Amino acid sequence: MRSSLPKVLHPLCGRPLIAWPIRAAREAGAAKVVVVDGPKRALADHLPDDVEVAVQDEPKGTGDAVAAAIDHIGEGDTVVVTMGDVPLVQAQTLEELVTAHEDAEAGATMLTAELEDPTGYGRVVRDSEGQVDRVVETKSPGDAAEQELAIREVNTGIFAFDGGALLAALEQLDAGNAQGELYLPDVLPLIRDAGRSIGAHVATDATVVLGINDRVDLARVRQIAQKRIHEEHMRAGVTIVDPASTTIDAEVTIGRDTVVEPACFLHGSTTIGERATIGALTTLIDTAVGDEATVLRSHLDRAEVGPRVTVGPFAYLRPGADLKEGAKAGTFVEIKNSTVGAGSKVPHLSYIGDADIGEQTNIAAGNITANYDGRAKHRTTIGDRVHTSVDTMFVAPVTVGDDAHTGAGSVITDDVPPGALGIARARQTNVEGYAERVSRRER
Repeated sequence: MRSSLPKVLHPLCGRPLIAWPIRAAREAGAAKVVVVDGPKRALADHLPDDVEVAVQDEPKGTGDAVAAAIDHIGEGDTVVVTMGDVPLVQAQTLEELVTAHEDAEAGATMLTAELEDPTGYGRVVRDSEGQVDRVVETKSPGDAAEQELAIREVNTGIFAFDGGALLAALEQLDAGNAQGELYLPDVLPLIRDAGRSIGAHVATDATVVLGINDRVDLARVRQIAQKRIHEEHMRAGVTIVDPASTTIDAEVTIGRDTVVEPACFLHGSTTIGERATIGALTTLIDTAVGDEATVLRSHLDRAEVGPRVTVGPFAYLRPGADLKEGAKAGTFVEIKNSTVGAGSKVPHLSYIGDADIGEQTNIAAGNITANYDGRAKHRTTIGDRVHTSVDTMFVAPVTVGDDAHTGAGSVITDDVPPGALGIARARQTNVEGYAERVSRRER
């Protein structure tokens, strides 16, 4: 990956790679999930609390990695092994693998796939009766013979084992290969020699084999994962006008009859209700959008948008922005750490920061809450049914009472009582004959 970030922590549609197989295992009914980490424990802080961690002291191959988790394996367990950099495996695939394994009472069952181009993958060698004989790795020259390289059936790296058979075979592994590593597939002939059968379950979807070794692979897998996400939403009743230009992370939820227009980017834990409209060129990050809300060409980050709220175009809602039912944040409006009450409007060209605005209030164009005095942030409180005029500045901390008004161009530094008109501006002075005086001086 040429990255300081561990490979399995690179994000794929809003989740780190390692989270994908963990989720698939949980959805498939795994009673315990164990992740094998390196000695630096780089993954430990990024895993769910209910995931166990085993440490592989040195990177000596897949067989050694599984052996690092030996304390978590019981004799009577069905043990499924998958890889953290193969994220497209689905719960259904794991369920089918386990069912095939347990129905056959096999010592081991491997998930295989047939690929047009199997380059780089371990080949599945079958015996004359069609049973799995062994897996031949192809990572280095000399690992496989020519006839073995011609095989198109490959090892996906996903296995189901009888716990007792796996434990016995791990003790017998040796590093007799070009790389001097302990390969997990080498336990298969050992299990067979111990009198247990080796099964193979062919995956109907070959994408489960797609591993990630570089950012080209990551981009290829992301296309597939994103297509799955889009199709799941569309089949659930969401209209995605142009999936090719739309990015939706895996944790995003969207209600029925919502329309997502082209070039939208929905990230993190964003939730969108029913019958909402997400207009073109909108970005939502960890944002909640209510039923029948409309967001047009805007950027929202950790904001709360209530039902029937209108946002944009070209609005910027920052963390802590909370717009209640029927509110509006219009064109070129920025709101941060503020509540805008039900039915209240901030229509255009305003900055609202660290403020609480009541219900049915109208904030006119060019209003600003001056919330920072150079040392600390202060809040502005504006009541219900307030009407401010254009170019009003509120110097916090300040409170404007219910039903109050402000005069255009005012700098409000003192509280405005309920029902009052607050005007704070210099009295206008007109200098007669000023233009003629200037003209004389310039001659």
